[in-house]
Amino acid sequence: MSSTTRAAISGALGMTFVGGSVAVSGALADAPLHTAQALRYALACVLLLGWVRLTGRRVSRPRGTEWLWLLGVTLTGLVLFNVALVYGSRHAEPAVLAVAVAGVPVALAAIGPILEGRRPRTRILLAAGIVTAGAAVVEGLGRCDAVGLLWALVVFACEAGFTLLAIPVLGPLGPAGVSVHTTWLAAVMFGALGLTTEGWYAATRFDSGELAAIGYLAVAVTALAFILWYTCVRWLGAGRAGLLTGVAPVAAATIGIPLTGHFPAPPVWAGIALIACGLGLGLATGELRRAAPSSELAGAIEP
Repeated sequence: MSSTTRAAISGALGMTFVGGSVAVSGALADAPLHTAQALRYALACVLLLGWVRLTGRRVSRPRGTEWLWLLGVTLTGLVLFNVALVYGSRHAEPAVLAVAVAGVPVALAAIGPILEGRRPRTRILLAAGIVTAGAAVVEGLGRCDAVGLLWALVVFACEAGFTLLAIPVLGPLGPAGVSVHTTWLAAVMFGALGLTTEGWYAATRFDSGELAAIGYLAVAVTALAFILWYTCVRWLGAGRAGLLTGVAPVAAATIGIPLTGHFPAPPVWAGIALIACGLGLGLATGELRRAAPSSELAGAIEP
């Protein structure tokens, strides 16, 4: 298996976990939001630190402006993103917010290479447009008011920021370092929000189903997905890695089959086909952004 394939599988697995979180997140609809997120990220950080120790990796301490980039990733991609999803859902149907996220491949293809010191590639931009169109078809279109549209734009910007703002620190800190530092920062931020808005007793109000949902989000959607995704971005580059975000809506649609017993409608399959075409166009050729040690890529795929 080539290093490019390993990197692509890493990103695809990460997005599969993210897509699978759609059904799980519904279990937290009535739970204390900030406290639940604080527990999620705190548990994820502990798991990541345990994985770092077991695998012999090291987590470097950020220096200087690296702290600003990490704070940017945390505030946008972790804190504000989750808040925007909640408040946005009050003014917009889920499909509207999902389509906003679907536009991220274009942003990563256009801006990511610039942050990496390269020029955007026409082929990747075209592939990103196809993936975005396919994801929009899979998710469908929904209704929203003006406030909902604004929240959708916030969701889009935050989802893009999760990757773009991490690019300058992926080199010095590595996927493990970025994942560990952003998760403990998010735990602190959500913990502070939880104490001030929900009270210290909020952590005692979760039932078994909500605790299971928090556990899944911490293990699969955070600890595993962060490592897998940032490894993919580091070696494929943000533009090509961004194409793999199209895997998330496909995973959400297919995982729903055993849960609901219903197969997706024909338009959904058409959208999946578009996503596959975009992935084929953008990932079929091209080398890694830098020579990736096979051991690191293998370790990311099997954390």
